[in-house]
Amino acid sequence: MNGQGLYSITELTHEFGITTRTLRFYEGEKLLNPHREGRKRLYSSRDRARLVLILRGKRLGFSLAEIREIIEMYDLEPGESGQIQRLLECIARHRSKLVEKREDIDEILSEMARVTAVASQRLDEIKNKTVQSDET
Repeated sequence: MNGQGLYSITELTHEFGITTRTLRFYEGEKLLNPHREGRKRLYSSRDRARLVLILRGKRLGFSLAEIREIIEMYDLEPGESGQIQRLLECIARHRSKLVEKREDIDEILSEMARVTAVASQRLDEIKNKTVQSDET
């Protein structure tokens, strides 16, 4: 960061472990709006804060549309409280989907365990029959 509270593309990519392509993609999606000095992009503290929100939203499984909506709500009525309410709604919806997926995965794993047990038992029976027929 320079003395004016601005960040270069290199500083942000290193800090957040993302590529320049990723940062430019978010800029192209109008989620970030860097100041330009010639060919050089300089990101404000506001852009940096938005990047934090974007990356957090992606980790939580939010779509870019949901992230955009949440970020833009900050500047609209009812402001931050509306933004937080929308965030909580998105979290609840995504959490519900993840719980369903976890239940599906648990069910599949249980079925796999049952099939494995039956197949292993049957394989042991076949092996035992082969050993017994070889002995006679």
